[in-house]
Amino acid sequence: MIETGGWPEGHPPPVSPSTDRQPILQLRGISKSFGAVQALSNVDFEVYPEEVVALVGDNGAGKSTLVKTIAGINLADSGEIFFEGHHVVFHGPREPAALGIATVYQDLALCDNLDVVANLYLGREEFERPLRLLSEERMEQRARDVLTGLDVKIPNVRNIVAQLSGGQRQSVAVARSVMWKAKVVILDEPTAALGVQQTKQVLELVLRLRNQGLGVILISHNLANVFEVADRIAVLRLGRRAGTFDRAKMSEEAVVAAITGAEFGKFKPEA
Repeated sequence: MIETGGWPEGHPPPVSPSTDRQPILQLRGISKSFGAVQALSNVDFEVYPEEVVALVGDNGAGKSTLVKTIAGINLADSGEIFFEGHHVVFHGPREPAALGIATVYQDLALCDNLDVVANLYLGREEFERPLRLLSEERMEQRARDVLTGLDVKIPNVRNIVAQLSGGQRQSVAVARSVMWKAKVVILDEPTAALGVQQTKQVLELVLRLRNQGLGVILISHNLANVFEVADRIAVLRLGRRAGTFDRAKMSEEAVVAAITGAEFGKFKPEA
């Protein structure tokens, strides 16, 4: 664990996750290398239900590698992953998705030429039997219900995605993950390239996901956004976890110090 002596005066030390409840997702001692490059070194990470954990760090800190490991794209060289208290092994993206781990990447993976309903059901369409015709009415109603439950305001779910704003597109991508019973949602830079109003809509959506009982992992370079919605902040630096902080008790300057390594030399990295 992190030694706390030497933390900047006036700032509380990093905090350990609560031990009175079980993480929905927990990584222990995750390491991953690509040839001679050690991308992750013995990283611990966890997220609890009804919690937003921000994952921050400079470019090359290991954030993308860690996220891809959780999503089953990268296979860890060593370490363990637990989901709802059970040890799991991922051999590809299908397994975390089946458990309820959904990842919304920056490119959103939406089809611009299809409407909102078609994007929500992409690859999981419902059909009427025995004719095998699309259940358009049922699909549209469920799409409306999911969007309404997340308080996502899209006037017409039959509008093609290309006609939506950036914030609405992000909301559709998030709604697609929730629609298929996600328990953990990973959001990769969800407010990148969005305007002020659209950013506000997305951050409100993040809080609604938390309030519905999900664990949310938020990857962002925007610390103002992080401090607005995160419960805890996990900092990666040079492939190691440099600290985990209670957002309510920590200043933005102290988090920046951990990201840049200004105080990193005074700590023992987590084992």
